[in-house]
Amino acid sequence: MEQRPDRVAPTAFTAGAVLAGGNAVGVRICLRELDPLWGAALRFGVAALLLAGVMAALRLPLPRGRALAGAVAYGLLNFGVTFALTYYALVEIHAGLGQTLLALVPLVTLLLAVVQRQERFRASAAAGTLCALAGVAVISRAPLQASVPLPSFAALLASVLSFAEAAVLVQRIPKVHPVTMNAVGMGAGAAALFAASAAAGDRWVLPGRAATWWALLYLVVAGSVLVFVFYLLVIQRWGAARAAYAFVAVPVVAILASAWLDAEPLTASLLLGTPLVLAGVYLGALRGSGRARSRARPARPTEGRPPGTGRR
Repeated sequence: MEQRPDRVAPTAFTAGAVLAGGNAVGVRICLRELDPLWGAALRFGVAALLLAGVMAALRLPLPRGRALAGAVAYGLLNFGVTFALTYYALVEIHAGLGQTLLALVPLVTLLLAVVQRQERFRASAAAGTLCALAGVAVISRAPLQASVPLPSFAALLASVLSFAEAAVLVQRIPKVHPVTMNAVGMGAGAAALFAASAAAGDRWVLPGRAATWWALLYLVVAGSVLVFVFYLLVIQRWGAARAAYAFVAVPVVAILASAWLDAEPLTASLLLGTPLVLAGVYLGALRGSGRARSRARPARPTEGRPPGTGRR
């Protein structure tokens, strides 16, 4: 019997990349009024509460044992460490350069997955990463030529490493429903961000401008809840290295969103770089997505349950 192609992963990949493209604009708007760590904590704290409500509506069980510990570790790394560093960096770094550096996530994820013996090194993945990075570099030519503070630059590079390792970690822990994983993970990450915000002396104030409220609403619902549920769905079906290729598509979407919302011009760099980015994403992640990943190492099941989700 012929195996049906997987339509969930490509759909989740595309939707997640498109929605994540608006995050850079949303963060920039929020940082005009909210302190960085407080803004990140508020975003993921509210998102965790929404996901907890979805868990209750779907009657999804709370993970236990190693699954719970893994979800907490994922959250501390993926949301706590990564976004503390990212929000700190974006205070000084232009969004174009920030998205350019985040496009390194697929290559770093691939290398970490290979080192940790989760995946085999694929020449097509490396070629796709290099092609996509070339496109992102062309698109962000102006920001790349600008001087940036070294601590901010180092923080963004560290966030790339943290993001990549969190994706690899997902495949080392018992499989958990994406909603549950993100509800627990965002809760743990938000708790860490609130603690860091208090230690940094941030002002805990709510937004006073309508634009900030709308940006925060987008970051919570689309940029956090939907994006990271889609991201985990893709990781579970394609593996960490291929799922991370969403990061090289995001800069293109971000620049288009910025042009629409902030009246930034569509430059020749964008028109030249976009085909390179899309070609890199296709080569590294989308080509052959319908074939079964027979070489991938199966994830460990949750205690007493078949591999997959807690309840179907």
